[in-house]
Amino acid sequence: MDLTPIIEKLKTGLFINGQWRDAEGGRTLEVRNPANGSVITTIADASEADALDAINAARDAQAGWAATAPRERAEILRRAFDLLHERADDIAAIMTAEMGKPLAESKGEVAYGAEFFRWFSEEAVRVSGDFVQSTDGKNRLMISKEPVGPCVLITPWNFPLAMGTRKIGPAIAAGCTMVLKPAQLTPLTSFMLVEALRDAGLPDGVLNVVTSSSARRVVTPWMESGIARKISFTGSTEVGVNLMKQAAESVMKTSMELGGNAPFLVMDDADIDAAVEGAVLAKMRNNGEACTAANRLYVQKPVAEEFSRKLAERIGSMKVGDGLVDGTQVGPLVDQDQLDKVAELVDQAVGAGATVLTGGKKVEGDGFFFAPTVLTDIPEDATLRVEEIFGPVAPIVTFETDDEAIELANGTEYGLAAYLFSTDLQRSLDLSERIEAGMIGLNTGLVSNPAAPFGGVKHSGLGREGGTSGIDEYLETKYVAVPRTNAK
Repeated sequence: MDLTPIIEKLKTGLFINGQWRDAEGGRTLEVRNPANGSVITTIADASEADALDAINAARDAQAGWAATAPRERAEILRRAFDLLHERADDIAAIMTAEMGKPLAESKGEVAYGAEFFRWFSEEAVRVSGDFVQSTDGKNRLMISKEPVGPCVLITPWNFPLAMGTRKIGPAIAAGCTMVLKPAQLTPLTSFMLVEALRDAGLPDGVLNVVTSSSARRVVTPWMESGIARKISFTGSTEVGVNLMKQAAESVMKTSMELGGNAPFLVMDDADIDAAVEGAVLAKMRNNGEACTAANRLYVQKPVAEEFSRKLAERIGSMKVGDGLVDGTQVGPLVDQDQLDKVAELVDQAVGAGATVLTGGKKVEGDGFFFAPTVLTDIPEDATLRVEEIFGPVAPIVTFETDDEAIELANGTEYGLAAYLFSTDLQRSLDLSERIEAGMIGLNTGLVSNPAAPFGGVKHSGLGREGGTSGIDEYLETKYVAVPRTNAK
């Protein structure tokens, strides 16, 4: 697939106050294709001064944007939704080129990501308050919700469009201005998203986008500026904790979607074929590089052999290759570091006694490919039993009782997503109540939905994105007391 016509139209600078511009000193960095290591293009590499220009633009635009009618904000989001669909083929091709996921999945992400704009276009006009009488009858209590103010948004490389729309959508709907730092590995999709918003009529300064080879170089000035009133971050728990410490200095509102280590429970009464398909979806989506990916597969002993055999057959038959090639089902991992990490986890487990049912090694040749893998007989001290894999590797561990399943599922500091397969409704609900996770897929391998509150518990983060609660993360509550002149 020839990407040249698309790349030639790409804007690759910094987007500040409605204008594309070069970084200070003309500094640039390369964006590479993980399928073959080739350079797709170069982008601007921002300085601290560039970052300050961006946050100042957000500050200057805040008052006017907050005063913009909710319907106008809603219509901008709706027009952007339409534009994303119109440009879906080009956006998906660029996403696959810079991130590696199969083209069909990239197109699916464009459709999914666009839905956040449609959802929050509807939420923008439904921000409500209250008007009540005080308990002593002496005051009227007027309660309203107002935009929190300029926001710092930091998105990861694995879902470059959807993670952007999931943060930008509610900020626009609420009346907040933004500075956005996309991931260094996958910035091009964000540039195309910016163009859609600009063409949809988003005013200058409302969204400012800065790319950099050093996240610290641009994010720290934003956090220390005294301008930003909220940060929304998706990424590792380690980085999230450091950002929360910085946010504490300015008492900033925070939304943190951090690490995951999702358990996938298959009970002895499960529909095994459905569980296998659910596991393929929960594990192999996005090449396994998802915070919601099924990371620890726990299968009750009576059905473990059947499930393991069928899963290995299903995963082992998946076509690995360049995501831009028709028929590819599993693309490359995002870079060499990620490939090496996955290989190290598998090698350590196999060296300690794990059995490889399929895959288990890197794919020879160009690019960062790892063979779709299913492991059984996982030793208790294997690192991949406790560490997020972020790759196409499914480790299967057996259990005997429901209590043991819950102990295994909850035996982690993380609590983002979990999956449970059982045909017994009462048993399913009982187990779901005991699982420590913000989201549970019951007989499904997919939990993400714009209408649902996405987020986790424990070390997996704070706050929720999407759903009716998503816009609240960008609003502050104000109360005005008004005396009642006729109070007795």
